[in-house]
Formats: sequence, C-alpha cells, structure tokens
Amino acid sequence: MREPKSEPRAPRTPDKPWIFRTYAGHSTAVKSNELYRRNLAKGQTGLSIAFDLPTQTGYDSDHELAKGEVGKVGVPVSHIGDMRALLAGIPLDQMNTSMTINATAAWLLSLYVAVADEQGAPRSKLTGTIQNDIIKEYLSRGTYVFPPDPSLRLIKDTIVFSYREVPKWNPTNVCSYHLQEAGATPVQELAYALATAIAVLDRVKASGEVPPDQFGQVVGRVSFFVNAGLRFITEICKMRAFVELWDEITLERYGVTTPKDRMFRYGVQVNSLGLTEPQPENNVYRILLEMLAVTLSKKARARAVQLPAWNEALGLPRPWDQQWSLRMQQILAYETDLLEYGDIFDGSTEIAAKVAALKAEAKAELATIDAMGGAVEAIDYMKRRLVESNTARLRHIETGEQIVVGVNKWTDTEPSPLTAGEGAIMVVDPAVEAEQVERLKAWRAQRDAKAVNAALAGLERAAKEGRNIMEPSIACAKAGVTTGEWGSTLRKVFGEYRAPTGVAQAAVAGAGAGLEDVRKQVELASDKLGRRIKFLVGKPGLDGHSNGAEQIAVRARDCGMEVVYEGIRLTPSQIARAALDEAVHVVGLSILSGSHVPLVREVVERMRKEGLEEVPVVVGGIIPPEDAKTLKAMGVAAVYTPKDFQLNDIMSDIVKLVSVKSMAA
Repeated sequence: MREPKSEPRAPRTPDKPWIFRTYAGHSTAVKSNELYRRNLAKGQTGLSIAFDLPTQTGYDSDHELAKGEVGKVGVPVSHIGDMRALLAGIPLDQMNTSMTINATAAWLLSLYVAVADEQGAPRSKLTGTIQNDIIKEYLSRGTYVFPPDPSLRLIKDTIVFSYREVPKWNPTNVCSYHLQEAGATPVQELAYALATAIAVLDRVKASGEVPPDQFGQVVGRVSFFVNAGLRFITEICKMRAFVELWDEITLERYGVTTPKDRMFRYGVQVNSLGLTEPQPENNVYRILLEMLAVTLSKKARARAVQLPAWNEALGLPRPWDQQWSLRMQQILAYETDLLEYGDIFDGSTEIAAKVAALKAEAKAELATIDAMGGAVEAIDYMKRRLVESNTARLRHIETGEQIVVGVNKWTDTEPSPLTAGEGAIMVVDPAVEAEQVERLKAWRAQRDAKAVNAALAGLERAAKEGRNIMEPSIACAKAGVTTGEWGSTLRKVFGEYRAPTGVAQAAVAGAGAGLEDVRKQVELASDKLGRRIKFLVGKPGLDGHSNGAEQIAVRARDCGMEVVYEGIRLTPSQIARAALDEAVHVVGLSILSGSHVPLVREVVERMRKEGLEEVPVVVGGIIPPEDAKTLKAMGVAAVYTPKDFQLNDIMSDIVKLVSVKSMAA
C-alpha cells in the first residue's frame, strides 16, 4: 500500500531578520565615522557605538586618569563637535543607533539629540538605545561614576524625557552581558538583570512623572542586552525563560495589559569571555554556535545581534575581522531557511523542563534580592556571588572538568596563518591621544565661554533642585560644554562612588582546591622573610574589567598571601604610593584596555622614584607578544595573558620572584 502523500507546505514570507550590528569605534570620531559608513555599505543595518573609557567615565581626554586610554577601546567624544564628526553623513531619522554608555548616558543622549536637532531630524523619529544600566557597572564592568541613588535618578530622567520627547528610543537597556562575562551562571544572569529592571521601573513609577494609564508605554521601551555562551541549549532555554519571566513581572507587578508592551526585547553580543588566545581560529566556531542560541527560537529571538571578532582575545579587531563576523549573520539570515518557520522548540519536553527549572531558580534568587530591599541594597551580595561563580568556573578549567579546546586539551597546533605577520591585529596609533588633546584645547579656546558657564550653571541648578537633567544637558551640548565639564559638575552635586570588590567576602577555597603545594611555598617564603608575603593587586587607568584582578586577588588570599586590592581606577602615583605605604613584596597590574605599555611604564617609573626598584612587578591582560617584550625591557618580571589559565602556577611564580628578590637584597 502506498503511503498517502503529505500536503505540500505552503510557501511563507520569511520573517524580517534581526538588526545586524558591529560594535565599533576607535581612535577618533572621523576615523570611526569612516568605519561606520564602510560597515553600513557592507550590509550592517544599525550602528553600535563603542566609546573610549574617558568618555564612559565622564572625563575629558586631557584628564590625568585618561592618560593612555584615549581612543583605545572606543571613540573619544569630548563635545558636540566630536559627535558631529562621528555621525557625519548619517541621517539620524533613518538610523537605529545603539550607544554602549552607562554613567554618562544622559550626556551622550543629549549630544545625540543636539546633533539630530541640527540635522533637522524630528526627535519623534529617532530610534535607538542607550545602555544606561548602572547596577551592572557596580557588579561587573566598572564604568560607574556616581553613587546608586543619583545614578538611578539620572536613569529615571532619561526615561521620562524619552517617553515625552523621543518615544521610539529605548532609554535603558538592562545589560546582563557583562554579568556573564564576570562569571554569572544562567540563573544569576536572569535574576540580577530582572532585579535591575525592577529597580529602575520602581524608581520611575515612584516619581509620579508618568501617568499611571501610560506607564505601559515606559515598560514597553525597556530593552535588554544579553550574553550567549557555548552551552547553547541552556542559553536557548535561558532566553525563553527571560521572555516568560518578563511577561509575568510586567503583568503582575506593573499591571501592563497590552501584550506588545510586555514583550522581552533584547539585543545580544555573544560571549567574549570564552574566546581563546591559543588557537584563536577556533573562536569562529564558538561565535557561530553562540549566535544560534539567540536566533533559533523564534519566540526568544534577538532583535539585534552584534558578534565579536575571532581575534578579540589577541587585541583590537581589524575591519576585515569585523566583516567576517557580519557575514556570519547575513549567511544565517539570508542563505538558510531559519526565518521561514515558527518556533521549532515548541512542544519539546526537554526544553520545557529546562525553562521551568531556570525560572524556578531565578524566582528564588529574585526573592532573596527582594528580601534585601531590591537590587541596589543587594549590590554587595550580588558582587560576592559573581566573584564566587567566576572562581568556580576558572577552577573547573584548571582541573580539566570544563574542557576548552586548545587551552586545556588538544593544545598541539599547527601555526596559524591568520595570526602571522605585521598587522594581524589593529593597533591604535599613540599619536591619536596627543592629537585629540590638541583638538580639545582648540575647542575650548574658540567657544563662547559665557554661554558655557551659563549652561553649566543651569545644569547644576537642575541637579540640585531635582529637576529633569536632560534639557539642561542638551543646552550644555549646544553651548559647547565638554564631557569632563558635564561630569565634574554632576560629581560636585552627587559625589563619587567606589563599588565593592567582592574579594574579601568571597568564600575561601577549602580542601580539594589543589592549593596545598602553593600554600607550603607561601609559608616557607614568608618564614624566610620574617613576615607574610604581601601582594598588591592594582588596576591603573580607567579599565573597569576587574574580573581577572579579582580572581588573582582571591587566589593569592587563598594561597596564604596578604593581599592589598582597592578596586579599579587608580592612578600610577596612587599605586606606587600604596606599594610604599603597605611595604609590599610584589605588585601585580591588570590592564585589559590596550593601555598596558604607557600605564605600566608610569607605574614602574614612579616606583623607582619611591625607591621600590627591587619590588618585582608582574602584569596581566590582553597583551600582544611584541608588547610583552617591551614590558619586560622596562623591568617587568613576568607577563600573563589569557592563555595562562593555571592560577596556581602564577601564584608559584610570584612566590619564586619574591624569594629571589629577598635573597638578593
């Protein structure tokens, strides 16, 4: 008997693909604009602007803390002139622009709106996103400025302003991306991001500045920026859990009845934490698999995707490297049939069970945070949990429980032609900083000083009086105020903040952690010294990626050393002075922003001036081989990069360095 013929599937119109983005910006506004226009010509459909660290932390390019950081991890934007150059030739009423900016988000949005006003682009047509998530900055990324309360006030101001003036804009983009980069488990990523969104919405609601019957519109403009790791089945389930939890929270907690306003809208950059320095060509496969986690499930599909480049564990990617990542998105969207089907995971009992488990654990963690008073009050708790999770992750890699191909297994490799030769990674010309500083000085000299002072006075009054900060900030932008002037004015009103490090509170490693040999070495060396080995871990400059420094500090503590770690954003002079005052035996510097050469040079020079030339200095970060040679020529005793994942070996090296120096003394 012949099988009955199945009815042919009716052809369907493919879904519209997500927005294709490339996270980019470097050197200068002019050079970044050239890069954006090239990427748009290659088929990128939205901008994703990376700002340099001085811009992110509210400093001008000539500030002491900006030294060595200008134009490194993003583009410097010191005033409206820079923003004009950055966006030249790009019609803002037709572009969807994402700006990765947090502490100074209100200022960068003000500059963007001011340029749009100059272009004649109606504010009502502007579309895009500012990240504007300060709680994850306290927990993981480190580009915070102000204390929690005024920071939430600034977020509230941008949300209320956008609701009224820029209704298609996403004024806050709750970011769990950096939580995963800091070691968050899927449950922690779910819970901490949702707790942050709740804290923000509660603040807006409590202000009374949005009519209750229109609060759903505010909820509908909250977006998220997530991470996707390599365990892509778990990541798919995490995203489906996000969708369901957000729908429940917005309905039950905020009474939002319009389904569209309850949608979980998110963009994604897939995991950079898992990119490897050894055998970096393998990162292409990792990036592809991670992208599938946020695109395969239609009900939990990303609205925008930006992919890292395969060589970002080595240094800054070149335009060709970014193009390769863009092509990966385009091939999936246009050459496969992914967008022609509904959700392919509906009805799967495995997926449903995993989603339910993630939701239950996330709800329990949310209840713990809620019992503490919410996300702001739970910052110390969440930071400690992240440090502990990251410690566990690294221990699993060290012991081989978690296999990382090319790192802790199958490490034999053929030489890669992709990483050979000069120009394998992009290097920002050191002259860029001096040129930016000169342009900044010229800008200050030619502007109307009276208008600048009047605008800053208006900003200060608004901040002190509790009025919305946005229109005074836009007035500052149009008057020619600089990023540093805006930042210093609000620092004067709001004060500054130092977030918890999570190191002292993190659980101490117990038996079975493989520390016995190193602990014996520490005890022997300490006995010979007559006191316990004292290790200063320092982060000079503005780099806020503190995960590596935290893990080194925790491991050194667990090995029996006395650890001095004061967190991020220290000047070289502060580090040298701390080394002297604390009488340390060794100094470890962690820098991931590409500014290692100038910052380490200054720390070493200042230590010599303090008479500390016999104290060994070790450096860790994303450091190309040629730069490692340069650092060692300066007198650096050892250089560690992501390939050096055995922390116990690093601890053993440090003990030997101290022992050799003490014997020579």
